[in-house]
Amino acid sequence: MDLMQSTDIWVLISFVIFVYIAFRFGKTALLAALDGRIEKIRQDIDTAESLRIEAKELLAQYQRKQRDADKEAKQIIETAKTHAEEIKKQAEKDLKELAKRREAQLQERLKRMEENAVNDIRAYAADLAIKATTETIAAQMNKKTNENLIDESIKAIGGKKG
Repeated sequence: MDLMQSTDIWVLISFVIFVYIAFRFGKTALLAALDGRIEKIRQDIDTAESLRIEAKELLAQYQRKQRDADKEAKQIIETAKTHAEEIKKQAEKDLKELAKRREAQLQERLKRMEENAVNDIRAYAADLAIKATTETIAAQMNKKTNENLIDESIKAIGGKKG
């Protein structure tokens, strides 16, 4: 009988009855909540898995794009090097042609300058010869020789007319 009057026993019995009633009537709601939670966790896992797969696909796609971009960049660099080499060769060729033209122009100019110098020297020599001859003739000629020379020139001119 001591057991029936003990408050601890009654609290224990009350608690067991409460748990039984709560489990009996709350079991459906509790299981539904747990099932909902389990379903939400499954959906989250499925979403995470699909996102992981998507991320792998995107990573692979970006890696392909990066490889393609690297290849294209190498091709562009090679093309640029080839083009630069062609430009360099053309520039060297143009420079050589320009040097040849300039050299030809200089040779022509030197030739003209030489011809002009020779002509100037000849003209100067002719002028000197004329002056020397004039001075020599003037020195050797007296008045009487001068008059005879004039008369002969007049006769010669008159003989040609008639």
